[in-house]
Amino acid sequence: MTNKTIGKAGEQIAKNFLINNGFEILEMNFRYSKLAEIDIIAAKKNSLHFVEVKTRTQEFFGNPLEAISPNKLKSIYKCANYYLQNSTKKYDKIQIDAVGIVLKNENDYKINFLEDISL
Repeated sequence: MTNKTIGKAGEQIAKNFLINNGFEILEMNFRYSKLAEIDIIAAKKNSLHFVEVKTRTQEFFGNPLEAISPNKLKSIYKCANYYLQNSTKKYDKIQIDAVGIVLKNENDYKINFLEDISL
C-alpha cells in the first residue's frame, strides 16, 4: 500500500466510525488552499466538528495522533475559519477532533478518537 492509499483507507474507516457514532458527514477533504485541508467536516446535534485523520500501518514511530503538529493545527484553524465564513448554518459548538488509526488491513485496525483538541 502507498501512503496515499493508506490515508484514503483511514479516512473511510474514520468516516464510517463517525457515522456509526451519530455524526452526519458534511464534507470530505475540504480545501482552503494547496496547504490547508480538513479531512472530514461533520455535524452532531448542533455541534460542528472539523476532524483530522492520521493513519499508520504500525506504531513503531509512535501513535498516529502524535503526527498532528502545531503547524497542522494552525492550518486546520485557517481552513475551518474559511469554511465558517462561507457557511449559512450556525452551530452552538465548533471544535476540532482527531481520529488516529493503526491499520493492519481493511478489517483489522485500531481506532483512537480525540474530541476537542487545541494548541
